[in-house]
Amino acid sequence: MPNIKSAKKRVKVIEKKTLRNNMIKSGYKSAVKKFEEAVANGNLDEAKVLLSEATKKIDQACTKGVIVKNTAARKKSSLSKKLNAAMA
Repeated sequence: MPNIKSAKKRVKVIEKKTLRNNMIKSGYKSAVKKFEEAVANGNLDEAKVLLSEATKKIDQACTKGVIVKNTAARKKSSLSKKLNAAMA
């Protein structure tokens, strides 16, 4: 445990940020899972809506610094490919 006042503050700040990051990460992962379930079940109309929601969550995670820009782009691209493959 830290003894210095500023170090104690950093521990508190890091805990808050970790909770926020985990919440954001969990949100975009759930959105991706919902989309993938819709594609697996063949609900293509629902999948289109869920794709836009998942894309929004991924972009928010990228903006907040939870995931890197290229990772976000890669995830969005793979989701789009899954939807296009299911439609074809």
